[in-house]
Amino acid sequence: MKKEEILKTIKAVKEASKKRNFKQSFDLVINLKFFDPKKNSIENFITLPRNRGKKLKICAIVDKDLSVNAKTVFDHVILKDDFADWQGDNKKLKKMAIDYDFFVAQANIMPQIATVFGKVLGPRGKMPNPKSGAIVPPNLAALKPVYEKLQNTVKVATKNEAVVKCSVGMEDSNDEDIADNVTAVYNSLIPVLPQEEASIKSVVLKLTMGKPFKINAGGKD
Repeated sequence: MKKEEILKTIKAVKEASKKRNFKQSFDLVINLKFFDPKKNSIENFITLPRNRGKKLKICAIVDKDLSVNAKTVFDHVILKDDFADWQGDNKKLKKMAIDYDFFVAQANIMPQIATVFGKVLGPRGKMPNPKSGAIVPPNLAALKPVYEKLQNTVKVATKNEAVVKCSVGMEDSNDEDIADNVTAVYNSLIPVLPQEEASIKSVVLKLTMGKPFKINAGGKD
């Protein structure tokens, strides 16, 4: 994709947008072809090159090894010693799953984390994942780089349809930054597709409540 075409589409999306009482996100939607989600699946974590304009809330689930360090870095910390308070409390677990965008886990307690939190975090795609760098060793001295990287990490995954979606900025983000993030996601996705670029049916940009616009199509989807 040419950057000028992406910028043209970003401008069209913004011009068509109605004023909302909240800040909308800029969403990238990539529709796939020659792709059967029942036979194939994609789960890719991409670090965006530009800030997407929104601070993510990240929770760490750790043992005593990392507790002090984690509390100085993450938005919330759950200790292994407190797992009993969460066991079987679905209301509490579901609220936690909604409140936080990413979960970071201490590697050597992952079996216990899976037992207590897996049934809620798993179906929501929020279990700590090594692909995103969210599973860390108990002797890791620096947790801040993990937190900072996740702030600009997006998950690109297929579920039950041949499409992937992710946020690439906010409605007040710089157009150039949004375009760079779109390019990064697109280029990172191509190598994992069965037929690479031939697997792309269309690339769409939209605001949360806005109309979708195809890149290179010059109009609404």
